[in-house]
Amino acid sequence: MKLLKSILFASALSVAAGPVLADEMTIVSWGGAYSKSQLKAYHEPYSAKTGVTIINDDSSAEAVAKLRAMNEAGNVTWDVVDVVAADAMRLCDEGLAMEIDHDSQLASAPDGTPASKDFGDLIVAECFIPQIVYSTTFGYRTDMVGANPPDDICDVFDLKAYPGKRSLEKRPINNMEWALLCDGVAKGDVYNVLGTAAGQDRALAKLDTIKDSVIWWNAGADTPQLLADGEIVMGSTYNGRLFSAIVEQKQPVGMLWDAQVFDLDGWIIPAGLSAERKKRALDYVKFATDTQRLADQAKYISYGPARASSAPLVGKHADLGIDMAPHMPTDPNNAKNTFLYNYAFWADYRDDIDAKWQAWLAK
Repeated sequence: MKLLKSILFASALSVAAGPVLADEMTIVSWGGAYSKSQLKAYHEPYSAKTGVTIINDDSSAEAVAKLRAMNEAGNVTWDVVDVVAADAMRLCDEGLAMEIDHDSQLASAPDGTPASKDFGDLIVAECFIPQIVYSTTFGYRTDMVGANPPDDICDVFDLKAYPGKRSLEKRPINNMEWALLCDGVAKGDVYNVLGTAAGQDRALAKLDTIKDSVIWWNAGADTPQLLADGEIVMGSTYNGRLFSAIVEQKQPVGMLWDAQVFDLDGWIIPAGLSAERKKRALDYVKFATDTQRLADQAKYISYGPARASSAPLVGKHADLGIDMAPHMPTDPNNAKNTFLYNYAFWADYRDDIDAKWQAWLAK
C-alpha cells in the first residue's frame, strides 16, 4: 500500500509540474560559419548546462516548403528553426509557427528591461524571436579586379569593366531590388515598382543582361568557396561569410558594402510539437536569446546582436583577438549606403514573384 501511495504521489507531482523536457532536439540553421557561431555561443553551452543532445540540420533555405510538407503529413521533426524575418511572417500567417509571448517566455535584459523593449522594432511577427542583424552584400577577388575594385552595386552589372562570372542567390529577394536600383529606380520607390507586373518584368530584364554570366547559389557557403576557387570575380553572400573568408581564412577577397541589404534573422518554434518538445524548445530559445548569449555570438561572426542590451557587450573575436565592431554591417563606415529590406512586402508577394522567378530561370 505504501509503495502504491508513493507511485501515485510521484505521478501527481509529475502532472502538477507539467510535461518533462525532451532530451534531444533538432535545430535547423544555415550551415557554414554561421552555424559554427551558433554552436559555440548557444548549442555547446546549452548542452553543457542541460545534457540535451542537439542535432544540427542545415535546411533553413528550404524551411517554409519543408515545414508546410511536415505539417501536411502531420509529422513535424524540427524543434527550433532559424529563418529570415519575412519567412517567419509567412509561417506565422499560415499557422505553422507558434506565437511567442516575448516578455513571459524570453529572458529580460540584465537591468530588468522586458524582452519586447530590448528587441524593440525587430520583433516583426508574433512568432519571431530576433537573433541577429546581418546584411547580404558582395565579395570580390582582389586579384581579378585590377586597380579599380568595385565600389558601387551597379558594378555587378558591368561586364565590360569587370568581366567574369558572378554568383547570385537563386531567389528573387535582393536580386530584383538591386536590378531596379541599377536600372534607375530611386531607392525609396523600389518596392512600389516591384509590386507591379511591369516592375517585376523590368527587374528581370535588367538581370537578363548578366544572366549568362551568373552561377546561382543556394547555401551561404557557396559564394566564399567560389571566390576561394577563383571561379567568380564577384558574388553575393552574407557579410559574416565574407568576414570569415577575408579575416579568418586570409583569402584574396574584398567586400563591397554599397547597397548592402539589411535583414533580420531569428528563431521560430514550429507549431504542432508535443508538450515535452515544445517545453524544451522554449527553454532553449530563452537561453539562446538572452543578452549575454547574443553578444557571445558576435565573438565568432560579424553579425550585430538583435538585443539593445547586447551591443555594449560585443568585444573581440574569440580566436583572433580583433575588435569586432568595425566588421559589423551597422558600423558607420560600412553603412554609408544601405538598403532596407521590406519584410512585409516579401511576406505578401513572395509566392507570386517566386513563380515568375522560376519561369524566368527556366528560360
